Amino acid sequence: MQLNHLSLTNFRNFARLDIDLPRRAVLLVGNNAQGKTSVLEAIYFLAAFTSFQTHADRQLVNFLAARNDNLTVARLVADYQRGKSKHRIEVRLILEPVGVLNGKRLRKEVLLDGVKRPLNEAIGHFNAVMFVPQMSAVIEGAPDDRRRYLNLALAQTIPGYAKSLSDYSQALSQRNALLKQLNERGGDPSQMTYWDEILTASGAQIILWRIQAIQELERFAARAHSNLTRGREVLRLAYDPAYDPLPNSEGQMGLKMDTPVDRSTLKLEEIRAGFMEQLRRLRNEEIARGVTTIGPHRDELRFLANGIDLGDYGSRGQVRTALLGLKMAEAEWMREKTGHQPVILLDEVMAELDGERRADLLQFLETTGQVFFTTTDLALFTPQFVQTAEVWKVQAGTVEKQA
Repeated sequence: MQLNHLSLTNFRNFARLDIDLPRRAVLLVGNNAQGKTSVLEAIYFLAAFTSFQTHADRQLVNFLAARNDNLTVARLVADYQRGKSKHRIEVRLILEPVGVLNGKRLRKEVLLDGVKRPLNEAIGHFNAVMFVPQMSAVIEGAPDDRRRYLNLALAQTIPGYAKSLSDYSQALSQRNALLKQLNERGGDPSQMTYWDEILTASGAQIILWRIQAIQELERFAARAHSNLTRGREVLRLAYDPAYDPLPNSEGQMGLKMDTPVDRSTLKLEEIRAGFMEQLRRLRNEEIARGVTTIGPHRDELRFLANGIDLGDYGSRGQVRTALLGLKMAEAEWMREKTGHQPVILLDEVMAELDGERRADLLQFLETTGQVFFTTTDLALFTPQFVQTAEVWKVQAGTVEKQA
């Protein structure tokens, strides 16, 4: 994967940006709040169609441009090469005036090679792996942070994952609405069967893909983490699905989370049938609660080093090391699954790492593809690396190549 040109219009603090991108590493240098991270955010948005900084897309539209009463469009355009083929991807964030006073609604469009495409069809055509210090929430934060991480990584890598996730979310919303209605007004519980079938069809596929992906990611992450800790720690990714398709005898206690569980032999239909049966068993309870209590929307993923849950007991250094290993693994896994190197985006990462980890990271990047760093201090990089990279000065929403 090679990003050749990036064009931004009304994106964050960039009114306009047009830059050709080199094959070698790029160092975006500048003080804070100048636009360095926004460049990485734009590149990642073209891969995932969502931001790692905010859940509200309207915040990405240039503030000054969005203040007027007219239609406002933020455009992100990238020319890139995937294998031997050249492509163009464009995202438009369109703020349209609506009837209410000074009101605007946001609409998002994606064009791939000039043809408008649904988001869940276009995602995965351009790949990027993002690493920012605040991503420690993937390990230390709420289960929703880990599910979001999984969804973004898998949607880029597994064809059909984004579509299944969208189908599941829509079915879940409709099923929850029906559960609430049955709770408040009563009615025939057999109405649930229709939505149970739709929910389990997409949900079982998501569970199966997550089982496979986490197992594959763990293989890469364990190796990277072992190298980063000089063999002192063993990292494991513990997937804890809200509906566990593994058979569990009546009265049998569940296994502790630090006990490895092998779900690799499970088949799609086996998962779907079991999920459907469990929903039937829980029907009365879920009607009483007015909400769906099991399924991929409540899955959990935990990170354990030598059997210790890093989210609960990991030191800051352990969390940083595990996250770095996870991101290295994500890049390798994505390359193995798609056959293409993802673009790697690293925001102020060197300042978060000690000298040993910096050296490990730079050594890893020697075998990867295109990479972008942001930094406020070039001294964090070795002189040899700076000489081989291209340095850009970012200041007040402008980018200038340094001689």
